Amino acid sequence: MRAPVIQRSLAAAAALAVVTGCTAQAVDAKGEAPKVHTSPTAAAKKTQQPEVQKPAVQKPAAQKPAAARPEKPATAAKAPTQQAAAVRPAAAKPVIVIAQGTTSAKVRELQARLRQLKHFGLAPTGFYGPITANAVGAFQSAHGLPRTGNTDLKTWNKIQDLSDTPGQDALYPPTTLPPSKPDPRCLKGRVLCISKSSRTLQWMVNGKVRSAMDVRFGSQYTPTREGLFSVFWKSRDHVSTIYDTPMPYALFFSGGQAVHYSSDFAARGYSGASHGCVNVRDKKKIAALFDQVKTGDKVVVYK
Repeated sequence: MRAPVIQRSLAAAAALAVVTGCTAQAVDAKGEAPKVHTSPTAAAKKTQQPEVQKPAVQKPAAQKPAAARPEKPATAAKAPTQQAAAVRPAAAKPVIVIAQGTTSAKVRELQARLRQLKHFGLAPTGFYGPITANAVGAFQSAHGLPRTGNTDLKTWNKIQDLSDTPGQDALYPPTTLPPSKPDPRCLKGRVLCISKSSRTLQWMVNGKVRSAMDVRFGSQYTPTREGLFSVFWKSRDHVSTIYDTPMPYALFFSGGQAVHYSSDFAARGYSGASHGCVNVRDKKKIAALFDQVKTGDKVVVYK
């Protein structure tokens, strides 16, 4: 009878195990199993925990696009261009050899060379003013150089290449304007050869020029006569009886008209005029001429 009872107990225990879902566990020496909670709820939590942490694992993958932003390559590409522009050397400025507004022997040489080249029509003065700047500009235009009026190194070298080194007479010419070609009547004998166009007087002996000087003439109301004359009277300290003005070193050649020194011409230049005489402004030159000219020497006044 006991055996059947035991079998029924075992069968009941097996049925209970199937219903509760429990598993068989080892027992300790006392026959008690260790207290381990293996409920379906805890097992489900352990199974779902990795799914909750997945976003944290994928976080670095989500940040990858930020490491390769499209703006960075564009900025990096511009940097070399901007740096190259910043260090690009500026264009070299022309080196000025002779500056405008200065007075020097170098300016006088520049003017004398430009006079040779037909770009400067006056006697060298040594002052670099507007007239000289215009002459330099004309030379530059004629030779394909930028027209600035400044004598830079390139312009100066070109001027030197095309002209001769000026001598003393070229640097310190006796007249403001170059004397005109002598009238044919001036080529023989002793002649005071006077040109109205160049405003010069050349003292010539047998076709050779002994001296030259600047002169001015009468106004349109009191013109200086033109033609062939001769010196008929010399008066060293003459004073005009009509105008009561001094006429030193007078050489009379036509009525009351004479070649003589004029202090007004020396002071005012060509802004004034005579009453018909031939005025000389260089007192030393007319004084020397007065001593050389003789009564009867020819006087030729021409345009």
